[in-house]
Amino acid sequence: MSVDVETVLVTRLRAAGCVFAEDEARLLLEAASGPELDALTARRVAGEPLEQVLGWAGFRGLRIHVEPGVFVPRRRTELLVEEAVRLAPPRPVVVDLCCGSGALGAALAAELDLAELHAADLDPAAVRCARRNVPGEVHEGDLYEALPAELRGRVDLLVVNVPYVPTDAVVLMPPEARLHEPQLALDGGADGLDIARRVVAGAPDWLAPCGHLLIETSERQAPALVQAATGAGLTARTVTSEELDATALVARRG
Repeated sequence: MSVDVETVLVTRLRAAGCVFAEDEARLLLEAASGPELDALTARRVAGEPLEQVLGWAGFRGLRIHVEPGVFVPRRRTELLVEEAVRLAPPRPVVVDLCCGSGALGAALAAELDLAELHAADLDPAAVRCARRNVPGEVHEGDLYEALPAELRGRVDLLVVNVPYVPTDAVVLMPPEARLHEPQLALDGGADGLDIARRVVAGAPDWLAPCGHLLIETSERQAPALVQAATGAGLTARTVTSEELDATALVARRG
């Protein structure tokens, strides 16, 4: 591939506002050439997330299959994996709830020897995508309603990347997310905690004794989420990562 083609590509991407134009150009050049490259570039220049254009997102060293219209896994969510790996008992039963592409489940399967892995999402497109990434069972439905009844009281690690953007703040998100990812994967209600509270309230019925619930949240929302978890009978705390710019609730049953 000539330098001229790469230079033109970088120029187009930079003009479209792509901050990491050189890196994106390299990935696009690796993915395609000729008319196919032109088509992919046009999609990116039009504002579609790079991960949806390429068909994959990097997450915890894995390439996670991502389809158009499906939530793109963020690097900050790797904090949930780090904490889950640290807390995992031998051969844990794991559930990735609100799974989206299934990045959390796929990462935990790659790093732990799992007894069982289940993932679930309400969005049919996300479920279809997760079934390509998750080496376990993927279910479609609303939170715990999607899970097999025999999982009650047996889940060692319940990892959840809930939608937690307050409704009024969704319009302030970058167009890549706001226009190309499903609203139900972003909008967490008036204070961003509607779904998270439902997850916390139901968790004690599904967690095994000493099982852990891990939910991504924001630093501002964390105190209210800890209070909700404590009210549900769980022992709760928050963890943060400056490197990942991430905050999570970690709650334990028993």
